[in-house]
Amino acid sequence: MTLSNGVNGTAHPTVTFEPNEHPHRRYNPLLGKHVLVSPHRTKRPWKGQTEAPVLTKLPAYDPECYLCPGNARSGGDRNPKYTETFVFENDFPALLSDPLPSMPDIHPSSDSSDSSNPTASFFESRPVRGRCKVICFHPRHDLTLARMDEEDIVHVVEGWRGIYEEEGAMLRSTGGGDEAEGHVQIFENRGAMMGASAPHPHGQVWSLSYVPDEPATTLYHLEKHAQTAPEPPADHPRGPDGRPSLLVSYAWEEVKRKERVVEIDEDSGWVAVVPFWATWPYEILLLPYKRHISSLCGLTPEETRGLAKVLKRVLVRFDNLFSCPFPYSMGIHQAPLPPLASKPDSSASIHFHFYPPLLRSASVRKFLVGFEMLGEAQRDLTPEQAAEKLRSVSDVHYLERQQ
Repeated sequence: MTLSNGVNGTAHPTVTFEPNEHPHRRYNPLLGKHVLVSPHRTKRPWKGQTEAPVLTKLPAYDPECYLCPGNARSGGDRNPKYTETFVFENDFPALLSDPLPSMPDIHPSSDSSDSSNPTASFFESRPVRGRCKVICFHPRHDLTLARMDEEDIVHVVEGWRGIYEEEGAMLRSTGGGDEAEGHVQIFENRGAMMGASAPHPHGQVWSLSYVPDEPATTLYHLEKHAQTAPEPPADHPRGPDGRPSLLVSYAWEEVKRKERVVEIDEDSGWVAVVPFWATWPYEILLLPYKRHISSLCGLTPEETRGLAKVLKRVLVRFDNLFSCPFPYSMGIHQAPLPPLASKPDSSASIHFHFYPPLLRSASVRKFLVGFEMLGEAQRDLTPEQAAEKLRSVSDVHYLERQQ
């Protein structure tokens, strides 16, 4: 491949493109967007904002923590003395489960197709409903997913599946039956840097009466690929009805190429990669590569255990990278609602996104500002370099090595 000479697109006859040296763009097929990669900038000095590293050693039980077993929550309810996972409705939810309010005639039209009012789309709004839950991963205040036993993480995965099924049934029963629209979003914000309100290991589940923009865009591209992509190579696993599966084909190719693979469990078919199009410095995409799985409901017991194993390994490497509790936002994208027995096939393909902000150390983070807000995403460290750095650290947690 040759480089362009200047900004006019003319190919330079003598310079060969080196992705670890030359600026270039990469395409994200899940979102239909690009990321600008600027590897030559990794040598620039940093005199900007730094964050104080987290050095506090937490107790196994904190009497002031509103998530610990037996403690009172900020809303007044008291937690049971749970021994595994614990789920409750968020005391300060972003959504309300009340019936949708009617739209008064004086409200701007929510129908942007109304030709009699060409400005209606300028002020389009519509009410939504849903509910928000919290899942405590473990009764111990001082643990994280990285430091939990694999069996405890299996309980977390099973907890996610249970909430997904329960919330999906709720959205269908209150939203029009089998044809109801909705979405169950499972996620975790780890660390104060990512907005976590408490260090106790926990995640959230927001159940909505609509499909939000990010997963809706992903679903659109997954379905478009299934409908229009050329036949994949013969050795690639297929999606429903033998159609191409964007993410499974991608994961299969990543396993073959190896350069961006961080962790893999060949028995269960899970792989964790720094995706080719990653925005965040040490972003991880965790997904199955041996078969198409639309949601948590489709996991076998072996796949559930394999997922727990890879989750733990990835998070241990995160923490070991800078010897600190590595902050991140993690979320599961899958079928918006649990697949129905009458309609089991879906182009949706389960995958986990990890978006960690740290860049150079425990105190230097990446900011999405300036060009990235006004132009497109940009990164310095290449995904290949990031994957190599993660692979190079120990697979034994740094706190366990200190004991």
